[in-house]
Amino acid sequence: MKYSVYPGAKIANIPADTEAIHLVRPVKRELLEKILCKCKFLKKISLSNSCLKRIPRKTRKVFSERKVELRIEASRGRAIEIPFEKMLHLIEMRKDFQSLRGIEKITGVPKSTVHYLEKYAKRVKVKRGSEVIHLK
Repeated sequence: MKYSVYPGAKIANIPADTEAIHLVRPVKRELLEKILCKCKFLKKISLSNSCLKRIPRKTRKVFSERKVELRIEASRGRAIEIPFEKMLHLIEMRKDFQSLRGIEKITGVPKSTVHYLEKYAKRVKVKRGSEVIHLK
């Protein structure tokens, strides 16, 4: 799993065994150095092309010294705020041929959301509390 890192991110929320993070916006070098010190197994950092352009050279040098791979990856869209377990339950109910309205009555999740999860959602970003976690 990848954890999203924002400019005001709390390092305490990132587990020490994290292997990959996603930079949503450019962050200060000091914050990145703290993250690299905490996460000894960190090998990959993904970020958008525009974010990469805005990262200073000194910060890029820190990545190359620590042998951390920078990967350009577009990760657009809002994270799904339904808990992952509930999302799986909704999909299983739909596979059991439950109607959208029936699922809505049982779970309280709008039928349009259930339909979106079933048909269109890529399910790559999930929100756990206030953190966004990338599933790939």
